[in-house]
Amino acid sequence: MAGGSTLDRMSETSAAPAASRLPALNWGDASRSVIQLRYGDLDAMGHVNNARYAEFLEVGRMGLSREVGGQADDRSVLARLEIDYVRDIRQGQEVAVDTLVERVGRTSWTSVALILADGVPCAFARSVQVRVDEQGVPRALPEDFASRVAHRSVR
Repeated sequence: MAGGSTLDRMSETSAAPAASRLPALNWGDASRSVIQLRYGDLDAMGHVNNARYAEFLEVGRMGLSREVGGQADDRSVLARLEIDYVRDIRQGQEVAVDTLVERVGRTSWTSVALILADGVPCAFARSVQVRVDEQGVPRALPEDFASRVAHRSVR
């Protein structure tokens, strides 16, 4: 077949739309969490299973929380998670998650994250977390929350 295989053409044509799904943000200010890949993260084809990406993002959110002084008694629930998969991650790659706070509300905050493999973006995600009390009822964020995350926020 002239022009290479179908897979080659798909890769060439999908690169531009994939890159357009990655917002140009101040990623240099992000909180970085390094991910240790495990054999169980891989599927039969040697790719990281797409469900593992959500776990990597959780590691990133927890790293950011520790970094900005999150307390052990703080409770929050994940209310929304969106993931745009851009390219696969394979065994042997160095994986990291860069996380920024995009918005702070009264009881919730939105974060954005990039999952990178060998420094190349593989996924973009947006999540909303809601602070709750012991009964699961939303409660106000601490008054100083916005100032604590300011250095790790989207500008």
